[in-house]
Amino acid sequence: MRSNWNTSETILKGLISKIEKQHWDVSAYREISTGLKKVLDELTETKELDFREIGDHLYDGIYITDGQGKTLYVNEAYTRITGIRPEEVLGKYVDELLQEGVYFNAVTPEVLKQKKQVNAMGESLRNGTKMLVTGSPVFDDEGNVKKVVIIDREITDLLQMKANLEASQKQIKAVEKDKIKSALEVEHLRKLHFQKKLIGNSLETRQVIKSIEQVASLDVTVLITGETGAGKEVIADEIYQNSVRKNGPFIKVNCAAIPSNLLEAELFGYAKGAFTGATSTGKTGLFELADKGTIMLDEIGDMPMELQSKLLRVIQHKEVTRIGGAKPVKLDVRILSATNCDLKELVKQGRFREDLYYRLNVFPIHIPPLRSRVEDIEILARHFMEVYNSKYSKNAVIEPLGFEMLRQYSWPGNIRELQNIIERLVIVSEPGRAISNEQIGNLLNIHPSYMSELVIEEMGLKEIVNNIEKKTIEKALALCGSTRKAAKVLKVDQSTIVKKAKRLGIVLKDEKTHQ
Repeated sequence: MRSNWNTSETILKGLISKIEKQHWDVSAYREISTGLKKVLDELTETKELDFREIGDHLYDGIYITDGQGKTLYVNEAYTRITGIRPEEVLGKYVDELLQEGVYFNAVTPEVLKQKKQVNAMGESLRNGTKMLVTGSPVFDDEGNVKKVVIIDREITDLLQMKANLEASQKQIKAVEKDKIKSALEVEHLRKLHFQKKLIGNSLETRQVIKSIEQVASLDVTVLITGETGAGKEVIADEIYQNSVRKNGPFIKVNCAAIPSNLLEAELFGYAKGAFTGATSTGKTGLFELADKGTIMLDEIGDMPMELQSKLLRVIQHKEVTRIGGAKPVKLDVRILSATNCDLKELVKQGRFREDLYYRLNVFPIHIPPLRSRVEDIEILARHFMEVYNSKYSKNAVIEPLGFEMLRQYSWPGNIRELQNIIERLVIVSEPGRAISNEQIGNLLNIHPSYMSELVIEEMGLKEIVNNIEKKTIEKALALCGSTRKAAKVLKVDQSTIVKKAKRLGIVLKDEKTHQ
């Protein structure tokens, strides 16, 4: 193509030179005319070559006809898209091709008819490729259609992409829906978890509640002590919920539940490649996860001595260094710790660092065992009855003597044991029947002789007699429903039952009626 331009340039320079010398003889005119014609032919040929070269580099298919629908040109993309070779259509009229079955519903006739742009969806009969077909007319000076240019844009991939996109959008919506659902479930569980308020009305419980109110809003370290199942975790929840960090993370770690060789990695994390089996990305420790929030170290008395020094450093310097790491990570964490051990005794035995003990024991809260808070037993039992009645769609109730049975038990497992017992009682309860003290006694494995031992330990002889007499009359009244029937069962006069009930503070149904 470049050589054609060079030839044309040489011819034009010669013609310009002759014109400048003004040699206007006949031979000169003939030479000028012949030269200009040759240049024009070459430029026309160059223009056509440029157009074809450009057309064959386009991604879309091009199909050009004259004003009568005769095929003049197709580019390479047209063949790629439709599967139709140039020699099959060049020089042929679109109407012929329609009759031969090469096309179906061609756009060119419509463009010639309507003399305006026509858009349509097409599909190749050769390979099934789907296309967006756009036909545009080209007009001469008199407004007649002299050319029709058809552009075929392949949309098979586009339609597949659209289908994939729609499928992806459906998946995204499903994932978002699941995420929203999961978030709602987590929030629901979180609310349920933190609804476990410290319940009770005993002097001991009120003192614990007062301590929580004093320390919750202060960003200090708290040591919670008490027997297993006494409610130490509930106290930690109360402190967190009423603290300035309540919107931050709350990480709970049971130091006794994690093997000592893994506890360090769990608490402080490790750098990548820190040891054999370490992940390539390393691991974020629980202290880092608790940053800007609160961490609870439960069963802190079971922490190995070698880790106690590292924990002391975390508390003192407010930073943690991962295993195998060199750069310390700054932390902003409030530490709550809990234990059922006597840490002072562990310090004496050399099993707990004294300096760590004082760091953790900035504000101690001790929760007494349930056996020391007898007033709370019925309140807690009724609370758990409500919880499990709702959970299992039941309407179980405990008869009055049943609560007395619960109060007489020593509860070595504390509130956790009481909660489990109430759940089992609700599960086995029968509709329309109150849970009896016999059922509770059997579940707690309390026998009359054992009950007597409990009573003797706490009461004098007169109190024991009155207590047994009161319980016996209450049970008889509960079972029989009237003083007359109770007297018959107990083999005494009805008046005796009435007098003893009045002396022992038992409210009779008849007396309730007269009030």
